Amino acid sequence: MSVSHSVSRTNLGNHSLSDVLRGLDGASTELVDRAKNIFFPGDPAEKVYLIRRGAVRLSRVYESGEEITVALLRENSLFGVLSLLTGHRSDRFYHAVAFTRVEMFTAPATSVRQAIESDPSVGLLLLQGLSSRILQTETMIETLTHRDMSSRLVSFLLVLCRDFGVPDDKGITIDLRLSHQSIAEAIGSTRVTITRLLGDLKNAGLVQIDRKKITVLDPVALAKRFN
Repeated sequence: MSVSHSVSRTNLGNHSLSDVLRGLDGASTELVDRAKNIFFPGDPAEKVYLIRRGAVRLSRVYESGEEITVALLRENSLFGVLSLLTGHRSDRFYHAVAFTRVEMFTAPATSVRQAIESDPSVGLLLLQGLSSRILQTETMIETLTHRDMSSRLVSFLLVLCRDFGVPDDKGITIDLRLSHQSIAEAIGSTRVTITRLLGDLKNAGLVQIDRKKITVLDPVALAKRFN
């Protein structure tokens, strides 16, 4: 049996999903630098991932070559669960790339399946993690439905405030170092357009930018102006 004794056939009521994954055979911690690929569509789905620090961008690549962001995952987000859902060896459906430098817990899909079979509470923890992922995906889809790029950018900034925001005396600072190019890639725009639109927001007194960190000075005013 490949499930670690620390999580096998025990009451996991006091355990987090990270505790469970770390206790499985073959589990490890991985560090991925910003903009580096984690997996591509078509790669074998052999591991499950849980973000410990940083952010991961999940996107779908279409036959036309267009790449659309489906989720921007934050700390404690679970991803790479396709083989668990299908019950057999599968290939990746999404493209996963480190949006920032990322630290992750990973575990082989086989070990995760055995843990679920050994203790149903493991499955419940995974379901809770997956439910959170679905909500993040729905939020990103709503963001990308805006045809007007300025509204799309504002919606994206408000999502980042919610998921990565740190309140301070100026407003809410997004705790990510965001290049104009990374924002453009996330919302399907161009670097030139994002630079112009962020400049407009800055001139309007709605945001401040310091060393790639964006502070939204008044989220309510930002939302009212463009939505």
